[in-house]
Amino acid sequence: MFEAYRQLGENDVQHVSTFPQELPEYIEVAAGIEAFYFRDPDGHNLELIAYPPNKGDPRWQENTGDLFLGIDHTAIAVSDTDTSLNFYSDLLGLKLAGESENYGTEQEHLNNVFRARLQISGLKAAKGMAVEFLEYLAPPGGRPFPADSDANDLWHWETTMVVDDIEKAAQRLENNNIEFISSGIVEINGDLGFSQELLIRDPDGHGVKIIER
Repeated sequence: MFEAYRQLGENDVQHVSTFPQELPEYIEVAAGIEAFYFRDPDGHNLELIAYPPNKGDPRWQENTGDLFLGIDHTAIAVSDTDTSLNFYSDLLGLKLAGESENYGTEQEHLNNVFRARLQISGLKAAKGMAVEFLEYLAPPGGRPFPADSDANDLWHWETTMVVDDIEKAAQRLENNNIEFISSGIVEINGDLGFSQELLIRDPDGHGVKIIER
């Protein structure tokens, strides 16, 4: 973490966290994890994270000699964990892998939010990176996704899910009154091996792209 943070400092990145934090022992699930939030050139939040030997995906414990090892998860703020679990788990098939309630001085400095107290839930698919919910139990008053947002707005963010049968997925989403951004399933001719895609919004307005190989 020290070396990664030093490298960011040499490139004058914008801080979100005050400085890297090590989560305390009283948050048993997350104890010993080091983390730091910063912004990319367009203002999106990114996180450095370093796992102690008994935490995280085993691949992060491999001694590769590289400083940056890969992407572990994407995190989204949610207004209600149960509602988001219904969407990502019941409709999209992700599995709840772990939960914790994070609070204290370290969490305040990490999020740069005074008296921050979060319900954090991690979800995983069969493979690929995880999705993490951040529900702010305190302080209240998080701003909702702007209703007039478009996919070309700089704050637009989308998580991509790969499915075996996109028509079946689309029907399930439509039956549950999920908002579609795209007009429906779209045929794509590209170099990435994906042929059909659709773009939807989760209960809090975050973009989710569904693709079929």
